[in-house]
Amino acid sequence: MRRRELLVTVGTGLAMVALPIGGLARANHIKIDGNQPPAMPPNPAPASSQTIHADHITAQQIRADTIYANRIDADDVQGQIHQSKDVKVSDTRGHIKAPEVTASVIYAEEISANTVVAQNVYVRDLRRR
Repeated sequence: MRRRELLVTVGTGLAMVALPIGGLARANHIKIDGNQPPAMPPNPAPASSQTIHADHITAQQIRADTIYANRIDADDVQGQIHQSKDVKVSDTRGHIKAPEVTASVIYAEEISANTVVAQNVYVRDLRRR
């Protein structure tokens, strides 16, 4: 009788340990997509020393140290925003359409983007979508 009780106790203990491990192994609520790079925090300081002058910039993400724009239409604007009617952008030319635009300084009449990341954003008209 004693041996049977011991086997039942050991079997129950092993089952209690195995159930949580089996539950973790079958977790179907976690999805891993190998095509996506790991999320990185936004970095407002680009490695570029380039200055961009454009009439209109359309991108998913725009990154710069400083942005001067007459109008920005974006879902998210990150950085120090200086909104003023004194912002004057001149000498702009051409249209830029790209997934991501990165420069040290950007001068633009109009910017349309999902995300704008800059240390300083000088803008006359800011519209968040």
